[in-house]
Amino acid sequence: MMMRRAVAADLPAIVELLADDEQGRKRETVADLTPYRRAFELLDADPAQLLVVAELDGVIVGTLHLTVIPGLAHRGRTRGLVEAVRIASDRRGQGLGAELMRWTVDEAKRRGCSLVQLTSHGRRTAAHRFYERLGFTPSHVGFKLEI
Repeated sequence: MMMRRAVAADLPAIVELLADDEQGRKRETVADLTPYRRAFELLDADPAQLLVVAELDGVIVGTLHLTVIPGLAHRGRTRGLVEAVRIASDRRGQGLGAELMRWTVDEAKRRGCSLVQLTSHGRRTAAHRFYERLGFTPSHVGFKLEI
C-alpha cells in the first residue's frame, strides 16, 4: 500500500470513503462535492494540514487527515491530530488500517510531533479496539459544541 498527499482529483474517492460507514452515511454525500472542494483548497494551502490517501493496486482504499499543532503546554510539545480515518469497508480486517496509522505516526514524527492524538465517535467501538491495539490510550474525554 502506498500513502500520499491527496490531490483534488481524489475528492470523489475520499468522500465515498467518508460515507462508507454507519456514521458517515448520515452526513456525507458525493452528490455535491462543492463544500468538499472548498475545504480541500483550504487544507491543501496550509502546510500544517496533510490529507492522505492510501492506494493499493492503483485504487484508493483509505484516507485520513493529519494536522500538526504546535503548542506551549508540555514544554512546547507539538502534537499530531488525526481525523477522518477510513479504510474501504471491503478492505477492512486486512491490516491496511494499521499500516496507514503506523505510516501516519512516522509522518507525524518526521514533522516534529512528539504525540499523536485522535478522537473517535463514541459509537465506533470496533475503532476504539483497533486504536488500543495500536497503542493509543483512551486518556481524555472529548467535548464538542456545534456552532
